[in-house]
Amino acid sequence: MFEKEIDITRNIKIIEWLKSELLTDIANLFKALVNGMKEEVHDTVADTLSNIILICYLLGRRLGISYNLIEIKIHNKIKLGLIEENDVEKHYGDLSELSKHLDSSRNKIKNF
Repeated sequence: MFEKEIDITRNIKIIEWLKSELLTDIANLFKALVNGMKEEVHDTVADTLSNIILICYLLGRRLGISYNLIEIKIHNKIKLGLIEENDVEKHYGDLSELSKHLDSSRNKIKNF
């Protein structure tokens, strides 16, 4: 019983740490974007965005949500945005591009 309590406590601490990391990275992203998207901050923004995505996956896992379910939800949101002609899709085609990218990434992984 004591070991289970320690595990629950450890999980809560990790969840709280992930939440604070997420907020820190979001703040860092906003700071990087204050002066506009310049060439020299592309790497910083890419690094920060990848941290945010990674933290979201890990946070979901700690909350009992599988990586697969998260990806299914992302895929469903992309499909819904395409069907509803989301503004980002209508004006820029970003959802179509993202869908193609994710499909090609999955195919590369399967063939690897």
